[in-house]
Amino acid sequence: MHPLFDIPASPPAPEPARTPPRRPGPAARLDAQQLVEGLNGPQRDAVTHAGSPLLIVAGAGSGKTRVLTHRIAYLLAARDVHPGEIIAITFTNKAAGEMKERVAALVGPRARLMWVSTFHSACVRILRAEHEHAGLKSTFSIYDADDSRRLMQLVARELDLDPKRYPARGLAAQVSNLKNELVDPEQFAARAKGPNERALAEAYTLYQRRLREAHALDFDDLIMTTVHLLQSHPHVAESYRRRFRHVLVDEYQDTNHAQYALIKELVSGTEGIEPAELCVVGDADQSIYAFRGATIRNILEFERDFTDARTILLEQNYRSTQTILNAANAVIDRNTSRKPKRLWSEAGAGERIVGYVADTEHAEADWVAREIDRLVDEGDTRPGDVAVFYRTNAQSRVFEEVFIRVGLPYKVVGGVRFYERKEVRDALAYLRAVVNDDDTVSLRRVLNTPRRGIGDRAEACVEALSSRDRISFGAALRRAKDAPGISTRAANGIAEFVALLDGARELAETGTPEEVLEALLTRSGYLTELEESLDPQDAGRVDNLQELVSVAREYTERIEALGEEGERATVAGFLEQVALVADADQVPTDDPDHQGVVTLMTLHTAKGLEFPVVFLTGLEDGVFPHLRSLGDTRELEEERRLAYVGITRARQRLYLSRAVTRSAWGQPAQDVYEPSVRSQRTNSGGTPKAAQLAKRLGVDASRLATASELPQGPKVSAGDRVNHQRYGLGRVLAVEGHGPGARAQIDFGDQTMWLVLRHAPIDKL
Repeated sequence: MHPLFDIPASPPAPEPARTPPRRPGPAARLDAQQLVEGLNGPQRDAVTHAGSPLLIVAGAGSGKTRVLTHRIAYLLAARDVHPGEIIAITFTNKAAGEMKERVAALVGPRARLMWVSTFHSACVRILRAEHEHAGLKSTFSIYDADDSRRLMQLVARELDLDPKRYPARGLAAQVSNLKNELVDPEQFAARAKGPNERALAEAYTLYQRRLREAHALDFDDLIMTTVHLLQSHPHVAESYRRRFRHVLVDEYQDTNHAQYALIKELVSGTEGIEPAELCVVGDADQSIYAFRGATIRNILEFERDFTDARTILLEQNYRSTQTILNAANAVIDRNTSRKPKRLWSEAGAGERIVGYVADTEHAEADWVAREIDRLVDEGDTRPGDVAVFYRTNAQSRVFEEVFIRVGLPYKVVGGVRFYERKEVRDALAYLRAVVNDDDTVSLRRVLNTPRRGIGDRAEACVEALSSRDRISFGAALRRAKDAPGISTRAANGIAEFVALLDGARELAETGTPEEVLEALLTRSGYLTELEESLDPQDAGRVDNLQELVSVAREYTERIEALGEEGERATVAGFLEQVALVADADQVPTDDPDHQGVVTLMTLHTAKGLEFPVVFLTGLEDGVFPHLRSLGDTRELEEERRLAYVGITRARQRLYLSRAVTRSAWGQPAQDVYEPSVRSQRTNSGGTPKAAQLAKRLGVDASRLATASELPQGPKVSAGDRVNHQRYGLGRVLAVEGHGPGARAQIDFGDQTMWLVLRHAPIDKL
């Protein structure tokens, strides 16, 4: 193995060597001088700064939590600030809890008097206290995401909105985005254009009315309602401005517009009250939550928002080797809209970065497993010291299967294991219903998924028929029109469902499992609903279904490669294989020798964590960087920030890997590299020819060289005008790929999106 690329030379250290910061002992709790001992120069400046707004640009691993907690302690020790005048806001309960503990260790029980909480917790506290001014009961309810979706379903039903055109999940996501921008129903209704926006305006208005009637707020309301309260009741705003003289905000790069407005309200001065002292900590290079509404402008334009602000850069890193930091600096330097910053360390160069190019995603996972085994066998590390990062949740599946096979203990963090994810379980339930029409659990799971107008009442009617005539639930479905009390609409929906399964059974007699699976996902409308959804999480669900089709394809190729007489790939055989893998999936959280387990997670989940050994995988165009970012400068900069976050999680060893060929919808998808990158490959494999790949997999080369007989989308080119059933008239901007995988970028006027042509309901004009 060789390094993936030559690392730039280390920059000169900007200041003399220092020892890492130490936590003061109990005797030094309120000694201002001891609070700054052991801090480097910029850290000390950040702790002691007074007066003007302060932006602390804290690079990865630069000790930002230490600086925040020491600054709070210093306010009490050196500046005689009362703890009740301090509010410190962060993003997660875990981070808030850690900050509370560390401040308490420095200042003692007085820490209880200050507010250290998340944005949402702080807003709940304000709204409970000011409920009368906010027009709420003090016991108002808080709806989580699932409650919000359920309420939106009721609203959409009440407005008689087509659930296929206006799914509740999509409506809820759009309402959430509007609230993050502080746009209320009246404002949005006044500017709504076209049928889609007008329908959303109606849903938003009724949704808010139902919330108010229930004296309930959803998560986005907590912040929006607090901002509106402070803006509309000056005396309330004044009381909090008098109280909070020091406002500290962590992870400022992750704030959205509503959170930014809340902070502005708290620190604004009014007659007789000086503005509160604001201190924000963040790193624009680690801003990776744009899909959640976070706006990087809040940190990039801090000095424009607060003209007298001071900015302090924390560039000394206490986590990683200089080699790892050089790689991170080289990646992020390519972003244009950022403040110059270069991480440096006194830890020395350390191990060289290792790069590996595998032929397939399976070979990549196998190499990762073997390398972890080697490190453990040599005594260099434990499984618990290792993390494997990937861009999307769907990529975990291959690693899980390989780790299970080789007996490497692991855990998936920040996501559900592949075979436990809802969309994967739904798809497998469809297949089980095809194989066994008496499988009541599977039938009932997908009977109204996606919605077919078969509600709980209709399901109860079928169950009553099943009990009365002593037949299975599946048999009762075929006689649904005879069920007592069932509506004509529900009976028709059930008939369509039965016909869908019968068609899939017929296909299963001659077709492969992947063909049956894709037919079910397409004909049921399940895939279309996810692809047309405006909920950003649904894009990941499509990726997971794509991965499941690839699993089925691999099963078929393995059976055909064995070539045993009379044996062919069947849906039942595929389900058996999945059941065995899923059953073996219950890996213990720790082993008897306390070696820990390998951690698998997405890059978004990895933020804020660190590991001695990190594997950053799937570094291919279309995977990471993600397909939607290619050709979009702003999206590509977000992908670089994500890579920067991933690289800077590593303390001692960093591995980078990619696959030349990766399955997508059961088809090998070739990775395309620029010539300059191609020359940097670290193994001797190069891009495998179809024949070589076929020989390795033991299948007919023609099976790999040609696309499967899947439905083709309409042939369109850049400049063509099209009509979409949901989004209306649009113009094609670009086309990528060919055959079943072809996609088009289409401008519909109010939005531009990429669509898979064979699934998109469009007509070329």
